[in-house]
Amino acid sequence: MNKNKITILYERLSRDDELQGPSNSILNQKQMLEDYAKQNGLVPYVHIDDDGYSGTNWNRPGWQKLIAMVEADEVACICMKDSSRMGRDYLRMGLYREMFHEKNVRLIAINDNVDTQKGEDDFTPFREIMAEWYARDTSKKIKSVFAAKGRSGKPTSSTPPYGYMKDPNDKYKWIVDEPAAEVVRRIFQMTMDGMGVHAICGVLCREKIDRPSYYLGVRGRGRHKNDYSEEHRYAWGSATIGSILRKMEYTGSLVNLKSASANFKSKKKVNKPKEEWLIFPNSHEAIIDQETFDTVQKLRKTPRRIDTLGEANPLTGLLWCADCGEKLYNHRKSKTEKPTHTKLNDTYHCSTYKLSNSKFATQCTPHHISTENVRAVILNALKATSSYAKNHEQDFLEKLKENSAIKQSETAKASKRQLAKNEKRIGELNRIFQSLYEDKALGKITDERFSEMTANYEAEQEEIKAKNEKLQAELEQFQTQQHNTENFLTLIRKYTQFEELTNAMLNELIDKIIVYEGEWSEGRNPENDRPMGSRSQQVDVYLKYIGKFDVPDMRTPEEIEAEQIADEKLEAKRAYHRQKTREYLARKKAKEEPRYAKAS
Repeated sequence: MNKNKITILYERLSRDDELQGPSNSILNQKQMLEDYAKQNGLVPYVHIDDDGYSGTNWNRPGWQKLIAMVEADEVACICMKDSSRMGRDYLRMGLYREMFHEKNVRLIAINDNVDTQKGEDDFTPFREIMAEWYARDTSKKIKSVFAAKGRSGKPTSSTPPYGYMKDPNDKYKWIVDEPAAEVVRRIFQMTMDGMGVHAICGVLCREKIDRPSYYLGVRGRGRHKNDYSEEHRYAWGSATIGSILRKMEYTGSLVNLKSASANFKSKKKVNKPKEEWLIFPNSHEAIIDQETFDTVQKLRKTPRRIDTLGEANPLTGLLWCADCGEKLYNHRKSKTEKPTHTKLNDTYHCSTYKLSNSKFATQCTPHHISTENVRAVILNALKATSSYAKNHEQDFLEKLKENSAIKQSETAKASKRQLAKNEKRIGELNRIFQSLYEDKALGKITDERFSEMTANYEAEQEEIKAKNEKLQAELEQFQTQQHNTENFLTLIRKYTQFEELTNAMLNELIDKIIVYEGEWSEGRNPENDRPMGSRSQQVDVYLKYIGKFDVPDMRTPEEIEAEQIADEKLEAKRAYHRQKTREYLARKKAKEEPRYAKAS
């Protein structure tokens, strides 16, 4: 043996090997290899081990160190208990054996009676294939046990999410970890207040709140209990905040089997579709109520882009066009009217109109409305509805029930009729398919014609099935009306007054705002097509759970009449001023025309 090179005694132990008894332990492997090295003169030697690593994982730190030493031409011999300690992937093992051969590194597997100095063992490839088969079979068994555990309603994760911890008396039960849970509540509330993930990270960092990996690590929990970083103790990341906001577990639901490994050789997890998750509601105490969680998910689907003024409009995503059904876009910029006075121009316009207008193919109309006016309409609607619900709760409940009954009576009947009609058509299509198959079998139609016809009918059938799913969902929605009413009352009671419209109110109480095109009292000027008169605009506010609610007019007839008279007087005064302005402009124009004619 080259005196400048060393022998590496390599040991590896996986979690599966531990289950087979103490004979596979790292200590026993070391003792066995040391005895063999001393008896056979394999000195000097060093130990390199990988404790707790699977043979299908080739990124093991010990193994990577071993390979680096081989590539640096520092190794004369590698000795291990058996070939499976190297790994359980016969293709990779073959490549490494070829590498050792080129580097003149002796390879010894004691229990397999392998020693490359004595010649190649023809049985080695088959032994390595059996080792890989063993790893594959073990992986299947582990997955089967894991899936059975998931279906039983027990947590499959070894560590509860940040905000929870294991019950000391029951390892399968999660209890609230109050200090962390309070941070989770703050994160959700800040999102409800309209803050983005980056802004939330900044707040938590400035307040020196421990990030989850550090918080769990110093308490001996989580995946980073051995490598948490003191240097980055408060370094919250947007990915961490996003992950917290997505976790359904905070509503009290246990969610199992959300991801899986692509295959037994890969440790990378692949997320499963939500339809394949196993969800067990009310498995533990909730930190976040379901309504707040649902609202946050909706908020995160609508991007709130930071504009040139450094902020995002909290109404974005709530305003919709009454005519084309698309979102309204926000346009906000500072407008300098005087050197010492700057006015904020903050308005919404129909997105269809803005996008099509930029391509000189105008569709829809502007539906222009200022943010100030929208906020005033929303605040007035909340004030009126809240006051009526609190002061006339029984009448409020009766009115909602009455409205729901009307909707259910009309819409549900129509939906049921359409469902029956669709099912009948699906039956007809099935008979058509059967007839076409018979015609094809008898040679009455060609294969090409058969394919063309069945493709059209299959497309129609899929479209009908999709419509049926939507109709069925709408019918099921009617059954939740009573629950929705209770939810709305719970929400409205959270606010004792509505003096100022906050972001939390918008996100918790508002479902959507429908904006109609503005109308002018005097139409448009035929000469220049400009609007004339006073502009009025309908805006419908849809509240969470109850939709659009028309608060009954509680004024007396005398109050209504007095207000109408006041409005008429105000409109007459405005009309008088508009007429005077037109007359003044007309006289001014008449005076200027002769002067322009003489100049020309």
